[in-house]
Amino acid sequence: MTELALFYHTRDLVFLKEVAEREGISEKYLTQLVIPLRAKGFIASRRGAGGGYRLARHPSQITVREVVEVLEGGIALVECVVEETACPRSFFCPARKVWKTVQERVMKTLEEFTLEDLAQMYREKDFSLDYTI
Repeated sequence: MTELALFYHTRDLVFLKEVAEREGISEKYLTQLVIPLRAKGFIASRRGAGGGYRLARHPSQITVREVVEVLEGGIALVECVVEETACPRSFFCPARKVWKTVQERVMKTLEEFTLEDLAQMYREKDFSLDYTI
């Protein structure tokens, strides 16, 4: 998704083969990733000669949280944080409050970064992520 964000303003479409080569991952794996991303409206594609993929929305309108949720499903560090009835101890467990706080901060952080942010960091080679939670 960062690759698509990088080329959002300069190219109409990006080939998965190019992304696979640049990122050092399998094209077959990328093919599997684009299925849910396209189904949820995050990317658009065109088949045939001159075909490829692009972001369906501006990179500044897609958060990292959205992408992670599409690819991974719900994000839960421990099950009881999202489903109280997952554990009979949930209602009186002091650790649940800690995990719930961690969960909320993770979600907030993922929401604060957009694909545009990631593309900009890549352009600037700013991988320090000097970020205060």
